Amino acid sequence: MAGAGRDYDVVVVGAGHNALVSAAYLAGAGYRVCVVERRGKVGGAVSTEEIIPGYRFDLGGSAHILIRLTPVVEELELERHGLEYLDVDPLFFSPYGQEEGEALFFHRDEARTIEGLERHFPGEGEAYHRFLEDWRPFARMVKDAFMAVPSPWELGKRFVFRRSGGEAWRSMLQRILRPYGEVVDEYFTREEVKAPLVWMAAQSGPPPSEPLSAPFLLWHPLYHEGGIARPRGGSGGLSDALARKIRSHGGEIRTGTPVTEILMEGDRAVGVEVAVVDPEAEGAGPSTRAPWQAPSPSAMAGARRERITARAVLSGAHASETLERLLPEAHRPPGARGMRTGNGFGAILRLALDGPVEYRTHPGREARVGLQLLCRGRNHIQTAYGDFLRGEPSRDPPLVAMSFSAVDETLAPPGHEVLWLWGQYYPYELATGSWDGIAQREADRILDTFEAYAPGTRDKVVGQLFQHPLWLERELALPRGNVMHLEMSLDQMFALRPFLGMSGYRTHRKGLYLTGASTHPGGGIMGASGRNAARVLLKDLDRKKI
Repeated sequence: MAGAGRDYDVVVVGAGHNALVSAAYLAGAGYRVCVVERRGKVGGAVSTEEIIPGYRFDLGGSAHILIRLTPVVEELELERHGLEYLDVDPLFFSPYGQEEGEALFFHRDEARTIEGLERHFPGEGEAYHRFLEDWRPFARMVKDAFMAVPSPWELGKRFVFRRSGGEAWRSMLQRILRPYGEVVDEYFTREEVKAPLVWMAAQSGPPPSEPLSAPFLLWHPLYHEGGIARPRGGSGGLSDALARKIRSHGGEIRTGTPVTEILMEGDRAVGVEVAVVDPEAEGAGPSTRAPWQAPSPSAMAGARRERITARAVLSGAHASETLERLLPEAHRPPGARGMRTGNGFGAILRLALDGPVEYRTHPGREARVGLQLLCRGRNHIQTAYGDFLRGEPSRDPPLVAMSFSAVDETLAPPGHEVLWLWGQYYPYELATGSWDGIAQREADRILDTFEAYAPGTRDKVVGQLFQHPLWLERELALPRGNVMHLEMSLDQMFALRPFLGMSGYRTHRKGLYLTGASTHPGGGIMGASGRNAARVLLKDLDRKKI
């Protein structure tokens, strides 16, 4: 189907999971697809590597939640291509004290969760049931909106004018526009119950006090519908299965091949220029960079250039990378300069342990299965955010701990553990000093914070990787260390992501399309952007609009 004189129908920039989802749909529809990726392997921020011998570390997202609410896995038949999901239950573990038994569990089963909350705090289980029932219709509407192109018509149809649920949505509008830290007060009295709910909402970025942020909390009922899962072997199992799907339909994937420019003919994108890097170009001998890493600037500088032509270019790279660097200057849209990448977000300490984590409040395996929400409440989050605003790493970071070796024995040697500690908030641009200078101090601070919940963990550490905001920019091409690409605030969501007039996956130039976390619906392991972009591009290809 490739156009006359073109190498491919579509060349895809980047091999993050959204780009791979798009490429898989396009290749499955019979179009000739080529994916080009700067790093030595696919996956971007959804990849897994054996950084410490015997221990497999995810390099980005680890909890597969949002994708479970989409048809992506089933439509692309990814289980036939090696993807095996392991269900995680309990979903969340939240210790609230120092004594054994002082911990809450949130299970996939709502009734079991409600019973547990009621047992710890009479009245809170009933309040949780009411919260779920009140907001489930809204959460489902948001999910449906995530799976569609965010045009004003689509959003109106799915929210305001839909036959069922529209009236309920309109009646709740005032509450939806409030900070999520206030919405929990309408239902719950105990901060011990509010804390895990607001901490999960904060994973999108905005703190509990930010206006218009309530939807990040009101998504919560869907955790019980889709659950949480882990690909066996690591988060990168999703990306690897997508790559196998693409290749099974004749698609090509070229890793270690950075894109240097988007090629234009008039106002039309017609392909990309790439650097063909010699693996031995790092120095006199074999490269010292790990296979998953991108070529160094020195290797890039001496690489020859190659042109790859196509009917369309689909970029899964950060929107600023696509529109402000790869696109020739004469074609860059003025609106791109207004995108807010922010000043970092979080940092993660990945640890290899020679024994399992043992929490003070619940030393058994059940506490190690799901996401471990280590947050004392809204003030804990707000204090960390205050440090962030001053350009300082959090002095007392709330944490999300993950020890998925409890459900997947392939991640660590027998009897050992992988432990990953995600903390917020960590600025990319510091008020004083540099990340290269303070990285070890901040990694130690995160581990010290965790020790209060699970004493003795430090003595089990046999290796570590600390991914601070500058590391995320250098290694995963996440400008300013924002794992969501762009700030997840209302002015950059739905039809305003990445900015007004560029939200429908088509850009201002014919033949150039966008996908990834910079586009609707934003960050997280969901694949909705990739699926939505593929549907737009398939329509244009089928109708020969490009």
